[in-house]
Amino acid sequence: MVAITTGSDRTGTPRRFPAGRKAELAAYVSEAGQVTVAEIAERFDVSTDTIRRDLDRLAEDGLLVRTHGGAMSTTAVPQINTGFDNRLGYQAQAKEKIGALAATLVDDNSVVMINAGTTTVALARELKDHRGLTVATNSLRLPPELSTDCFRGLYVFGGAVHIADQKTIGPVSFHSSTGNHDLDVQCDLALLGVGAVSAETGYSTSNLEEATMMSEMMARASRVAILADSSKFGRRLFAQIASLGRADYFVTDAEPPEELAGALRDNGVEILVPSA
Repeated sequence: MVAITTGSDRTGTPRRFPAGRKAELAAYVSEAGQVTVAEIAERFDVSTDTIRRDLDRLAEDGLLVRTHGGAMSTTAVPQINTGFDNRLGYQAQAKEKIGALAATLVDDNSVVMINAGTTTVALARELKDHRGLTVATNSLRLPPELSTDCFRGLYVFGGAVHIADQKTIGPVSFHSSTGNHDLDVQCDLALLGVGAVSAETGYSTSNLEEATMMSEMMARASRVAILADSSKFGRRLFAQIASLGRADYFVTDAEPPEELAGALRDNGVEILVPSA
């Protein structure tokens, strides 16, 4: 690629015109897959603040995806139709840390609702030492991941089955044995993985019906824990699930940026991050 330049800096080195830098930056992220702000700033010899602004603009244009502390290529982000097993490998270590930390919020002999997703599958594996749980979920993948020793009751919500995402989408309820009416269900803790979290728009996901289902799970819970890795920070997806204050805990793998962290705290949400 030919760099577009304008004049020279004090050392005589040609300065990149911003449009040219952004084009090179987009190409660099696309080739690298995932990069940090510090790496890009060093490569292009500009300030980190400038790089952050460039990344924000490129993300708005759909040329890359902003992450906590950097960016990634759009081809590196799992798409909606990507196989569930493939998405399990994305941010796998972060999900394991989140799952282990979220499991500490679960009390023995309690009732929990857990939504479908790859992060909540990691959580399910971490519940192996718990006992006496009643678990209700819309995940088809979660039940086999649970230790049979940890629960005394396991229920899967009905509805439309989404094979690719290993989940059901439907009402958060169960029919009576006679089938004449729906039974009211409540839980001690809802543990919900989300697709995006933003200081301005709260928690969101890509599917409208799924957002409705997750919001209903929140309404039926005494406490709510949101699970999201750092790649979800500062993003907004199509369907809002709830505002930030609907959750009691925000469980993640890295400290959120100050704007998001401040908004969470202002809304009474406790941020839980694994210790170093």
